[in-house]
Amino acid sequence: MSGDAFEMTTPLWSPCFTLTPAIARGLMQIEAARALVDRTPLSPSAEAAMRARARVRASRSSTFIDGGRLTLEQAHAVIADETAEIAGMENNAADVRNYSKALQKAEEWTKMSLPLTEILIGRFHRLATTGKSSRPTHLRKKKRAIKNSLTGDVVYLPPRPEDLPELIAALEIWTEEARSSDLAVPVIAGLVHYQLATIHPFNEGNGRTARLCADFILMRDGYSLSGLIMPEEQYAEDLDSYYQALNVHGKLIDYYEGRAEADLTSWLEYYVASLVQSCEVSLHEMAKYIASTPRKKRPRH
Repeated sequence: MSGDAFEMTTPLWSPCFTLTPAIARGLMQIEAARALVDRTPLSPSAEAAMRARARVRASRSSTFIDGGRLTLEQAHAVIADETAEIAGMENNAADVRNYSKALQKAEEWTKMSLPLTEILIGRFHRLATTGKSSRPTHLRKKKRAIKNSLTGDVVYLPPRPEDLPELIAALEIWTEEARSSDLAVPVIAGLVHYQLATIHPFNEGNGRTARLCADFILMRDGYSLSGLIMPEEQYAEDLDSYYQALNVHGKLIDYYEGRAEADLTSWLEYYVASLVQSCEVSLHEMAKYIASTPRKKRPRH
């Protein structure tokens, strides 16, 4: 379908994008990485250890995007030990722990093959912001204006709160339709990421929630490379590129001025390319782990 426009039948939300040659190449590279991981035998303990390391990197990177400043070593320390404290960075430590808990819960929910519903999205948000998943966060009830932290200028006006239930319902319907279609899973995950970040359903923590829900779709539908692929690292390494990719609508700051109808092709090219980079990191980490693991000596006869 390279170069062809793709449209879903859902009347409520019909994202506009084109599967370009760049996206098609990226999808093929991801498939090749999946096949290589499937052919590489790892013990359950080795796979669990690598998955835990990937969670640390993802948790540190995703919270870094939102202003967290823990180093990778500090993130590892606070995740490994719930009682560990870093003076002056207590909130940062809590955010990293919460994101790690959310990723672990995502692994549990993928085994149940759950659909992405308003309740599940709300539970991901609750986990990311409080570390608890007993009940979902409710959709925001007030208007929000996203401002530049340095200048105070308004940079984005999300949808009105009264429109959020329908927007979330539309996303839920679209995601389930897409899941049963031949649309590639990474494309579905990328579009969910974009839409959740765009409709801004909660008062805060929307970026982390969008990234978690996209990761969940990759995990659930077999595209997480056994939990090793974590694109949050790629976003955090170049925040300007990440935000520019999400800003497909240019200078229009109001959701109702074009975000809903924006062409998302450039965002998908960025998202798929980030997944490809994450695959490369994961394969490198796997090779390094295997090389550092002592081989069992065969008994002499």
